Amino acid sequence: MTQPVVAVSADIREFDNYVWHCAPETYLAAAMDVAGVLPLAVPAMGARVDAAALMERMDGLLVTGSRTNVHPAHYGVEASERHEPFDLARDETSIALIRAALAFGVPVLAICRGLQELNVALGGTLETEIQEKEGIDDHRAPQSERNDERFAIRHPARVREGSCLAAIVGTGEIQVNSLHRQAIGDLAPGLSVEAQAPDGTVEAVSVTEAKAFALGVQWHPEYWAKTDETSAAIFRAFGAAARQRASARQSTAESAINRPAGATAS
Repeated sequence: MTQPVVAVSADIREFDNYVWHCAPETYLAAAMDVAGVLPLAVPAMGARVDAAALMERMDGLLVTGSRTNVHPAHYGVEASERHEPFDLARDETSIALIRAALAFGVPVLAICRGLQELNVALGGTLETEIQEKEGIDDHRAPQSERNDERFAIRHPARVREGSCLAAIVGTGEIQVNSLHRQAIGDLAPGLSVEAQAPDGTVEAVSVTEAKAFALGVQWHPEYWAKTDETSAAIFRAFGAAARQRASARQSTAESAINRPAGATAS
C-alpha cells in the first residue's frame, strides 16, 4: 500500500517581504515518524481551496495548533483585543477542511487551535482568557526561551471511561502539556467530551457520529510524540485510521480499473 497522504492546516506568516503559508515542523515530524503518513500543508487560501475535492483525495486531516485564535465572528461574539491575534485566512480554510473531512469520512486529528476550530466548525463557542475565571487554572505556557520548558508535560487530564480516547491511551488520569488561554465554551452539537482537566476545562473531544477517527485534543502531543507514550499512541491511532482509508481508496481505484468496459459499480 502507498504511504497515506494527510492534509495539514497552514498558518499565514509575513517576513522577508513575503506572505508565507507554513506549518510547524513538530507536527510534520510527528505525522511522518510516528503516524507514518506523508503530511502536505494546504495553503490558507480560503474559498480558493476546493475543500471537498481535496478531502475526497486525502487519507487524513491534521489541524495544527497556532499562536493565533479563531476570530469570534465565527461563533457569534464581538471581537476584542483580548481575542487577538487572528489569522482570518486560516480560519476560513481550516473550518472548511474540517467540515469536508467529516462529510467524506476522512480521519481527523485536531490539536490545540485545531480542537477549537473543530468545536466552532460544528456550532460551538470559545471562551478567552480562561485563567481569569474563578476556579480555572492557568493553562498558559510558562515564560521561557526554551521550548522544552514551554511544552513540558505538567498537568493531569482525566479520560472518560468508554471514550474514543480511552481506547487509545486507557481510562483514568494522563499527564498532558496544555499551552492555551482560550478553551471550549459551549460544546458543539455532535461533539462528546473525552477528557477534562481537574478544573473542568475540556481537554479532548470526539465527533460522536463520525464516519472515521475524529479526535481533538487541547494539549500538544506532537511535541513529545517520539518520547511520551500517551502522545505517541494518539499519533499511531491517527496513522492507523489514515492507512485504513488509504487502503479502502486503493481498493476502490483498483476495482474501477479492473471493471469490464461498460460495467457499472454495484
